[in-house]
Amino acid sequence: MAINEAKAMLSASAQAEAEKAKLAVQDDFLAPEAMRSNVRGMGVGVKWKNGEPTGEPALVVLVSQKLERSQLSRADLIPAKLGDMQTDVLAIGEVFAGNAEEPGIQTLTRRVRPVEGGYSVGHFKITAGTMATAAYDFLPGASVSPPAHGLGIPPRFYILSNNHVLANSNDARPGDPILQPGVFDGGGLPADLIARLSRFVPITFEPPVPRGLHRNLVDAAIAEGQFHDLDREIYWNGYVQGWQPRSKTLVGQRVKKTGRTTNLTTGRITVLGATVDVNYGAGRVARFIDQIVTTNISAPGDSGSLVLSERGNLALGLLFAGSSVATIVNHFEHVRALLRIEVAEGIG
Repeated sequence: MAINEAKAMLSASAQAEAEKAKLAVQDDFLAPEAMRSNVRGMGVGVKWKNGEPTGEPALVVLVSQKLERSQLSRADLIPAKLGDMQTDVLAIGEVFAGNAEEPGIQTLTRRVRPVEGGYSVGHFKITAGTMATAAYDFLPGASVSPPAHGLGIPPRFYILSNNHVLANSNDARPGDPILQPGVFDGGGLPADLIARLSRFVPITFEPPVPRGLHRNLVDAAIAEGQFHDLDREIYWNGYVQGWQPRSKTLVGQRVKKTGRTTNLTTGRITVLGATVDVNYGAGRVARFIDQIVTTNISAPGDSGSLVLSERGNLALGLLFAGSSVATIVNHFEHVRALLRIEVAEGIG
């Protein structure tokens, strides 16, 4: 049954009201030493009742699974209100930052030159992830992109993807080989070397850093390749037309992505401003703040996909983690600022 799309969205003012309420309570509610056993994070979203959105703002508590009240201790119950704002509960499963675990559906696991966004790539020590798109250095004061306006080839051209795809979750050095396709998809021959790791935003992990001290915003990296080997076009989605500021991103907005495993998928933003704990395996957990949560649009191996607005093809976020029921996305505004890169002209 189709939902009421209008009531699944929040206005900018309602979203701002809920964000203010979240900031007042989240540090205490998500203190690692006091977290309820089923809680994995929280953010801002729409209150749902009887399976239907109400259009009302709520603080959305992210849990691994929804349980009956009788199955929870009193200490683990989610209060009806936090501060002055009503709460809702959203099951997001156990969230992992995952590289490929299974074959892709169709064509995006093969070697291709020039490579487009959506295809299989990866550091030579990981299985495989997804190339978001090609990027180039952000030049302060520049208002146009060299590729779009015939102003020449940019001095450096990069593959954009996740840290855990291109930099092996911090365990890599600039200059490391990046393969296309990734190792899991047959990459390994000299001809598969498409780029070398350039820079990445380090991820803070527990251990060794206590989770309450984490301020991770992005799981992102770039690798430099040859201009003729990299294409800014995204398979099935075309060229990025700009990027969408986080201030213009709203709960309920429709989104799409192309990824190595599940190809073209579409979905909807369910939670914004999310703080969420992500499992990286081997006992490591990283807490991310100010994240986007969408309906499930991904599977392992889709990490690194560029999430776009369904209308306008604006870069909205960088997909990096998820579960069988939800996908977690970094705001592109943070990716752009921290890596100092552009993927298209202008601002959406």
